[in-house]
Amino acid sequence: MNPAAAVPRRPVDLVVAHPGRRDAPRHERASLRALGRDIAELLGCEYADALPAAARDPRLRVYYVPARTLLDGRALALGIQGPDDLFGGVAPHGFVATKAITHALPHDGCAAPAAWSRELGARLSDCVLPGCTVFALDEARQAGVRMLRTGALRVKPVRATAGRGQRKVADAAALDQALAEQDAGEVRRYGLVLEEHLEDISTYSVGVAQVGVHLASYIGTQSLTLDHAGLEVYGGSDLWFVPGPLPALLQLELDAPRRAALEHAMRYDEQAFACYPRLYASRRNYDVARGRDAQGRWRTGVLEQSWRAGGASLAEIAALRAFAQDGGLRRAHAATSEHYGPDPAHPPGTRIVFHAHDAEVGFISKAGGMTQDNGTDDDDT
Repeated sequence: MNPAAAVPRRPVDLVVAHPGRRDAPRHERASLRALGRDIAELLGCEYADALPAAARDPRLRVYYVPARTLLDGRALALGIQGPDDLFGGVAPHGFVATKAITHALPHDGCAAPAAWSRELGARLSDCVLPGCTVFALDEARQAGVRMLRTGALRVKPVRATAGRGQRKVADAAALDQALAEQDAGEVRRYGLVLEEHLEDISTYSVGVAQVGVHLASYIGTQSLTLDHAGLEVYGGSDLWFVPGPLPALLQLELDAPRRAALEHAMRYDEQAFACYPRLYASRRNYDVARGRDAQGRWRTGVLEQSWRAGGASLAEIAALRAFAQDGGLRRAHAATSEHYGPDPAHPPGTRIVFHAHDAEVGFISKAGGMTQDNGTDDDDT
C-alpha cells in the first residue's frame, strides 16, 4: 500500500516548483508556479520558482512540486525520501507513471519490460474498460484487429495528457494509420494502450491529495473544451472534497454512477500500489469513464491514473487550505477550468492563474480554487 503518512519530520523551509519540463509551454509553467506558491502558503514557508544553490544545504528542508512523476533515482538525488517531501509521486520505472499499467498484455507471450507486473492487469480487469497494453507495434495490430470485432477502439499514447494524441479507430485501415503515426521506440519503452471506445461518455475524477498533515479526498466531474485546432481537450474539473483518505468519500450521498466511479478508483489505487511496492505518491488522481459500448450497454472503468500535479491540483490545494482554516468544515466545493480564447468563463470564486497567448497552444485562460459555495449547504454531490 501507498504510505499515506510518514513519520513526522521538522517543518518545510522552502517549496520549489522543481523539477520542471524543459519544453513545458508557458501556461504549464505558470500553473505549476501558482500551485507551488499555494502550497508554500499552506505550509507557512518560503517559495522559489527554481531550485536555489542553498537547497544543497542539508539543514534546509525542501518540498518539491515537480511537473512529472519522478523516477526513484532522481528523487533520491534530490533528497526526496517519501510522500512528505513532494506534491506528486515517485515511480520505480518510467512506464509505471503512465496509463500503460491500466491494462494487461494481450497474452502472456507478448513483449514487456522486465519489471512489468503481469499480476496487476488481472487484478484491475473488473474496474477498467476492455483493452490491453502493448510494447510492440506488430502486437498492437494483432490485438487491435481482434478488438475491432466487437466495436470501435481508441489508440492512446501512454504519455499524452489532457486527452491529446488519442485516435478513435473503427476499422483495420484506420488502425493501420493510427499505428503508423506511433514512434516504435516510444512504444517499446513506455507502451501503447488500445481500449474500447465509449459513446455518451461522462468522466469522473476521484482522488486524494496530501501535503504534510493536510489530507483530503474528492470526487467530481471533468469537462471538455475545444482548443484552437477544434479538438476536444481537458476543460476543467468540478469537485467535492472531504477531509481524510479515499474511503471518507463513502459518507457522501453519491448517485449510482459516482459511487461506482469511487469504488473502481479505490480498487485501482489499492492494487497499483500493491503490485509496485516501490511506488509512492502524495497526490493520486483517477479518471473514470462511464458511457455506452458498441452494443449500447453502460460501462464504467478507470481510464488512467495521475501521480503528479495535474489539472485539478489548484482545486486540491484550495480545499486543503479551506479545511486547515476551518476545522469544522466537513466538505468543500472547488473547481478548475481551462478555456481557449480571450473570453474566460471560469467558475465564480476561482482565481485566474494564466490569461495570455501561449506559443504552443494559443490564447488560453486557466483558473482554479474554491467556488462561491463553501460546501455547507445540502446540495447533492
